[in-house]
Amino acid sequence: VQLQASGGGLVQAGGALRLSCAASERTFTIYAMGWFRQAPGTGREFVGAHNWITGNTYYTDSVKGRFTISRDNAKKTLYLQMNSLKPEDTAVYYCAADQRWLTTHPSDYELWGQGTLVTVSS
Repeated sequence: VQLQASGGGLVQAGGALRLSCAASERTFTIYAMGWFRQAPGTGREFVGAHNWITGNTYYTDSVKGRFTISRDNAKKTLYLQMNSLKPEDTAVYYCAADQRWLTTHPSDYELWGQGTLVTVSS
């Protein structure tokens, strides 16, 4: 199973982007899918995650009210709608999935997509 992330790009501060993360196998059983980001010179940071079983979604404080996670069951795809973007949101964004749990620690996730770069200009 592979995760395919897309949707990054260059946007001005205050703008919006939507990222997508699709699982290659639609029969793959997912417990959680999430988004992480990594800015140059920093570690991978939790952005938000979605519990595929309960439907609950969690966000890091810095994106609450601006970012929204949604999903398409049929397409086995997770979305990250990013509004009111700030220069500090600039990073490579990664999607991740796990069949066992939902956590904020990147090392807990077994599947990763390739990163997609989001650049927010001031």
